[in-house]
Amino acid sequence: MKNNVVQALKDVREKSPLVHQITNYVTVNDCANITLAIGASPVMADDINEVEDMVSIASALVINIGTLNSNTVKSMIAAGKKANELGVPVVLDPVGVGATPFRNKVGAELIKEVKFSVIRGNLSEIKSLYGADVKTKGVDSLEESSLNEVGLAKEIAQKWGAVIAITGAKDIITDGERVAVVENGHKIMSKVTGTGCMCTALTGAFAGVCEDAFTAALAGVVSMGIAGEKANERLEKNEGTGRLRQNIIDEIYNLSPEVILERGKVYEK
Repeated sequence: MKNNVVQALKDVREKSPLVHQITNYVTVNDCANITLAIGASPVMADDINEVEDMVSIASALVINIGTLNSNTVKSMIAAGKKANELGVPVVLDPVGVGATPFRNKVGAELIKEVKFSVIRGNLSEIKSLYGADVKTKGVDSLEESSLNEVGLAKEIAQKWGAVIAITGAKDIITDGERVAVVENGHKIMSKVTGTGCMCTALTGAFAGVCEDAFTAALAGVVSMGIAGEKANERLEKNEGTGRLRQNIIDEIYNLSPEVILERGKVYEK
């Protein structure tokens, strides 16, 4: 599996895919920068008047519902349908689903209207999107990703025909048949706004060059986990989460096949 991630990294840097992202204004700059750092090209267009044209020239579409409003919901659906029509892979980050009825409604509408290649979120978000009862606090999960959820993740993947990536202390990626568990990352990453969003942006970059959505999701999760570990190791005395955020982007920029093979903690389950 790690060899597939290595090849995906090489392909991103060789092809520099255009990744159209309709994302949230809290993390939009970090998502754009981490997309550039991995070697892809970001565009963050969200107006209904241009999203269909923009996705028509993109290699992948990322939809992130972190800061919802009625106008961008229409743009998300229009862009998603156009991407499906053109065969452009679509990645969903259902940020905060489970927190409010409106957010739940939008999540359900997106699942109904758009065919997703990858859906990446924390355990609460994925379970809420599927209609299960969970505990959340705002957009944060109060549940830990657990290997006990592999069966549920496979069930969701099979029902929706999408790769499901549940990120947490241990990450689960499945297409309904294959299952990978990733144990990279560091708990301090949860103290930086947008690490999940950046992981989804990376997944979009890999989806733009990978025919296999499972490999794209795995590559995004592994890359972000390794970057978080190395970013934390680089922190010096009196440095904190502000420096960590910068270090993560630097580590993605400097990510190499050798680092993936050496540090990737990927297990087939």
